[in-house]
Amino acid sequence: MDVLINVFVALHIIGIASLLGGFLTQMKAMGPGTARFTPAMLHGALTMLVTGVALVGLNQADDQTVNNVKIGIKLALLVVILALVYVKRDEEKVDKGPFIAVGALTTVNIFIATVWT
Repeated sequence: MDVLINVFVALHIIGIASLLGGFLTQMKAMGPGTARFTPAMLHGALTMLVTGVALVGLNQADDQTVNNVKIGIKLALLVVILALVYVKRDEEKVDKGPFIAVGALTTVNIFIATVWT
């Protein structure tokens, strides 16, 4: 079971790397106002959602304790991120507000995952 959990953790990290990487590559375009949500950002957020839910289930099946408050907050942040990216995915330009919100919420999600013990 540990190997399966570690595989899903790796996939979860790949998802967050895709989401944050997409944001960071578009930051330069934010200045002239041409930043957009890339498909990699949407796919990364979806990967995080699927692997995160799987990780909760696998950890509970393995009789490990799961901090439901922490997971709930992370899920709520991810749902907001997914909603923003999904709704604005086809637009050629995204306003700075939603774009910065996605980057900030992603960063907060990373800090919650790593700092909250």
